[in-house]
Amino acid sequence: MHHEHRIASGRASLAAFRTGQGQPVIFLHANVCDSRMWRDQMKATSTSAAAIAYDRRGFGRTSAESEDFSSVADLMAVIEAMTDGQAPILIGCSQGGKIALDFILQHASRVRGLILIAPSVGGAPEPVYSPNVKELMVRLKDAKDAGDLDEMNAVQARLWLDGPLGSEGRVQGQARQLFLDMNSIALRSPPIGSNLDTAPVFDHLNEVRSPTLVVWGNLDFPHIQDRCCKIVAKIPGALAYEIPGAAHVPSLEQPAVVTAAIVTFMQRLVSIRAASA
Repeated sequence: MHHEHRIASGRASLAAFRTGQGQPVIFLHANVCDSRMWRDQMKATSTSAAAIAYDRRGFGRTSAESEDFSSVADLMAVIEAMTDGQAPILIGCSQGGKIALDFILQHASRVRGLILIAPSVGGAPEPVYSPNVKELMVRLKDAKDAGDLDEMNAVQARLWLDGPLGSEGRVQGQARQLFLDMNSIALRSPPIGSNLDTAPVFDHLNEVRSPTLVVWGNLDFPHIQDRCCKIVAKIPGALAYEIPGAAHVPSLEQPAVVTAAIVTFMQRLVSIRAASA
């Protein structure tokens, strides 16, 4: 059972959820989702850990007034409120992965390990789109210019859930319904202000010393897959895991596969700690 907590950070009241006991694991959601994208993974990890997730400003159940803010500071507020002083494993997808990287480069001692799923990275090379992807991006821009939020939601499901290398409507059922609901809330959120975390960390990834796993789907944007490979090469000792038949949010479409990868990584960290004791 998830217990909701309210955590103050600036003018935001962050909706955070915790289940289970033990070493903390914090899940950081993508920009087209909210904390519910992790519900299967939280259930699985809560049998041996304290599984924690929260909705960022502009997402899910979090409320926030417009102000300049730091996602790193928001994450620190969650850590200080919910981890009992223990360093967590950070698990971030897309923008959530960016926040995890921004955080660890500022607060290395506060992190036990990283799982990055198709992460964004400040300072990474700009994407180059193929003609068919350009068409989808134009379709998304046209919908935005027209203020058609339902069309924007549909196009973003096509891009991020189905994947630009997958067929439109590839992912159906509860996963699609949940994606559309989560992203609809985000699209309709009032302005939240500017994120101050703009440091170009891409060229500093070699400074990451925590055990790291980088995960991506082979139906995701080609530039994101390439970026993941570069991140693996830059972070010392980082492990790579490509998920066949998955796009940008594999926790929704292949929850058992993502859960297994997380549990295996957590077990590896236990082994590393035992070996160094």
